[in-house]
Amino acid sequence: MKPDFDVIIRNGTLYDGSGGEPRDGGLAIRGDTIAASGDLGQARGQIEIDARGLAIAPGFINMLSWANESLIADGRSQSDIRQGVTLEVLGEGTSMGPWNEAMKRDRLERQDDARYPVEWTTLGEYLDWLVARGISCNVTSFVGATTVRVHEIGYANRPPTPEELERMRAHVRHAMREGAVGVSSSLIYTPAFFAATDELIALAQASAEHDGLYISHIRNEGDRLFEALDEFFTIARQAHTRAEIYHLKASGRTNWPKMEEVFRRVEAAQADGLGITADMYTYHASSTGLDATMPPWVQEGGHRAWVERLKDPDVRRRVIAEMSFPVGDWDAGFKSAGSGDNILVVSFRNPALRHLTGKTLSEVAKARGKSPEETAIDLVIEDDSRVGAVFFSMSEDNIRKQIRRPWVSFCSDSGSLSAEGIFLNRNPHPRAYGSFARLLGRYVRDEKLVPLQEAVRRLTSFPADNLRIARRGRLTPGHFADVVAFDPATIQDHATFDRPHQYATGVVHVLVNGVPVLQDGEHTNARPGRFVHGPGRRDNVSS
Repeated sequence: MKPDFDVIIRNGTLYDGSGGEPRDGGLAIRGDTIAASGDLGQARGQIEIDARGLAIAPGFINMLSWANESLIADGRSQSDIRQGVTLEVLGEGTSMGPWNEAMKRDRLERQDDARYPVEWTTLGEYLDWLVARGISCNVTSFVGATTVRVHEIGYANRPPTPEELERMRAHVRHAMREGAVGVSSSLIYTPAFFAATDELIALAQASAEHDGLYISHIRNEGDRLFEALDEFFTIARQAHTRAEIYHLKASGRTNWPKMEEVFRRVEAAQADGLGITADMYTYHASSTGLDATMPPWVQEGGHRAWVERLKDPDVRRRVIAEMSFPVGDWDAGFKSAGSGDNILVVSFRNPALRHLTGKTLSEVAKARGKSPEETAIDLVIEDDSRVGAVFFSMSEDNIRKQIRRPWVSFCSDSGSLSAEGIFLNRNPHPRAYGSFARLLGRYVRDEKLVPLQEAVRRLTSFPADNLRIARRGRLTPGHFADVVAFDPATIQDHATFDRPHQYATGVVHVLVNGVPVLQDGEHTNARPGRFVHGPGRRDNVSS
């Protein structure tokens, strides 16, 4: 007898993504689409999954993913699929297009462990190319404000001419028509730091013409947090756009008390009609490069110019002084961390330096007989990179408060990795392997900060609605069958700062577009992932 459906998931507890009360039942899937939910009676599927004791939810959305290159190296998306993530949202400030020929050459030159040809020019072409290679998860992306700036004016500290700005806006519009979900900025980094508020408003307006979201790593998350928040609101207001704060935080011990006022200001802006949201990762340490410890002026002109300047003794002295006593309004990562004791170095290009992985900057400095500031400069020169680092500069109490806010979604701010191969050459932040499982295990089940159905809403329908992506984020007939079945009693993160390459457990089954990619906790090696189109493009069913 021919099965009624391609896949039946039965005997579970449905968390449909709405935030409403869960109900017992199952799902019937035909092709890539949910066909029915609830009591399925005697219906049969070609594939039958027994979800007894499991929560069945829409696939989770990672609102800030750096899987751009990790998915090229390994399309299985292991670290995130094993946490229930079915959609990776790429493009924090920079994106994989549009690239001109100089940008392509630079990307080829700067590649390290992951080597790949650059066979695309626009952002949409990259996403199509990635899907054609075969990936287990879905992908979408913001177009980076930094990327369109570099495309037109390079790494210079100057405003664009009117003609250059109009070309930048045209790049944003083109990316939106290709399917981007909005425009992003990351304003603590160069050359993004050189962009004035008016430039960002102009780019956000171009995105808003296609109902795109403006999303930002705001200009300062520490001493000038409130000023950065005011700029963010100004951009949203004047561009007439919805806007989201990337990885909400108050960085630096003296700034931790500011979080309550941040909540008040965001909620006042919401009450005033602005569509303001935020996302976060579930750890009290951030991760970026040692470039975040050095002032923007020394980095003008791009990576090569920065490294060459750092070799000048007079420049070094000035940089060292400004790392602890910053001049201007840049977000000084060394000052926020408090000392080199609170900075781990975790990622090197140079194999000769990889024995330092996991040591604090102070430990490396002591072994070399230098200050942590001098050592940071030396490591950048020796590694010929920004050197990946972890910064312990945030408050665990603020993490808990943010999780309770109904307008906050979740992210990893990391690649989607595998605990094997080239990925073992570096120690990522444990958020790469644990951000979502940590939310559901530690903060939802153990600490009961929010009900499970509310956490599921903020992992699914809430970000899907903010991104304006169609037919995702809910267990609704007619929606695409991105589904996760997990055990609420056992879901758990295991990655640590010392041993980050450890998969989360407790996610049992994951389907992407109706295809099982995780069954009984094991990856199937299926690659059904698609480019999920944003609101500016509606000509393809994969949207």
